[in-house]
Amino acid sequence: MKLLLIFALLMLVGLTAQSQNRPRAREVGITVGILPTGPLNAITDVNGVLVGHTTIIRGDNVRTGVTAILPHGGNLFREKVPGAVFVSNGFGKLAGSTQVNELGEIETPILLTSTLSVPRVADYLMDYMLGLPGNEDVQSINPLVAETNDGYLNGIRGRHITRDDVFAAIKAAKTGVVTEGSVGAGTGTVAFGFKGGIGTASRKLPPKLGGYTVGVLVQTNFGGVLTINGAPVGQELDRYYLREELSQGSRKRETKETDADGSVIVVVATDAPVDARNLNRMAARAMMGLARTGAAGSNGSGDYAIAFSTAEEVRVRPLSDRNAPRSVKTLGNDAMSPLFLAVIESTEEAIYNSLFKATTTTGNGHTVEALPLDRTLEILRKHGLLR
Repeated sequence: MKLLLIFALLMLVGLTAQSQNRPRAREVGITVGILPTGPLNAITDVNGVLVGHTTIIRGDNVRTGVTAILPHGGNLFREKVPGAVFVSNGFGKLAGSTQVNELGEIETPILLTSTLSVPRVADYLMDYMLGLPGNEDVQSINPLVAETNDGYLNGIRGRHITRDDVFAAIKAAKTGVVTEGSVGAGTGTVAFGFKGGIGTASRKLPPKLGGYTVGVLVQTNFGGVLTINGAPVGQELDRYYLREELSQGSRKRETKETDADGSVIVVVATDAPVDARNLNRMAARAMMGLARTGAAGSNGSGDYAIAFSTAEEVRVRPLSDRNAPRSVKTLGNDAMSPLFLAVIESTEEAIYNSLFKATTTTGNGHTVEALPLDRTLEILRKHGLLR
C-alpha cells in the first residue's frame, strides 16, 4: 500500500512538472479578443476568488479529482453571493442549480468533479458547510456541484473521491496563480480528441467602463472541430468531429478522437455589482466563447455556465427583520455589454489554456495525447495568427 501511495505521488509530481513546462496560449503569442487581461489572466484576478484542486491518481485506472471555486473566503452560507446557472444543453448532473436560479443566490463553494461522484461530493460539501462556525443551527444547505464525465481515462464506476479529497480541495483554495491542465476535476477529461482539463483567463474593463474584472474557469471535456482564433486547427491536425463520416475512404473508428460528447462547465466570476438576472445573461454569453473554439454542442455534451458576483454591495446577508426591504445598487442593462464581451473572450481563452497546459495521460486502458503544440503553432503561424 505504501509503495502504491509513493508511486501515485511520483506520478502526480511528474504530471504537475510537465504541465508547468507547457505554455499558456498567450505565452506563445496567441491573443484572444481586444480586451486587456487581469494581472494573472485568471479567475483569481476577481478580488476574493479562491481556487483549489485535489488531483487523484492511483494505479492504472484512477484519474479524477475535485476543483473548488470559492467566491470569497468567508462563510458563504452567512454571506451568500448573487448567482445564476445557465443551461445550454442539460445532459448533465448539476446539483443545486434549481435553487440557485429560483433564489438567485449561491451559498456554498462551487465544486467540479466526475459525473458519478456528484452525489457523494455534494454530501461531503454539506458536511463541510454544516461544520463551519456559525452554522450550528442550519437545517438546509444547497450544495452546488457540477461535473463532466471522465470515464474514458478514469475508472468512473469506482466513485473514488472521498470526504478528505473534497475537504482538501476547499482548504487548498487560494488566490493567485491557478494550476491548469490535467489537475483536479480536469485530471481525466478529454477535449477535441486531445487531453482536456482545467483552464482559466480574465478580462479587465477600462476605467471609463467601470474598471470591472471578469474571470472564467473551465473544465473541458467536449468535442467538435478545434478552432483557435479562427484557424481550423482540428481539421489541419486531422482530428475532428465527423471526420470518419465525411471521409471518402474507410477509416478505423476512433471514438475519443472524433466524438463530440462529454460536457463542459464554465464558471464566471465578476466584481461588478450585478444581480442574478444579469448574471444569468453573462453566463449565457459563455456559450458564445465556447462556440468560438469550435464546440459541436452535441446531444451527449452537458454544457453549463455558473456565474456569480463578488461585489460587497450585492452580498446577501441575514437581516434581523426578515420582512425588511433590501436596498441594493446594481448595474443596469445598458452597462452589461462590455461585461458580456469580457465573458466571451475569457471563456474562449480559458478553453485554449486548458488544452495548452494539459499533458498526455494514460489511464483505464487508454491514452489521450496532449495537443501537439509545435504543429498547432505551425498552423497558427501559417494563418498569420501568432503575435
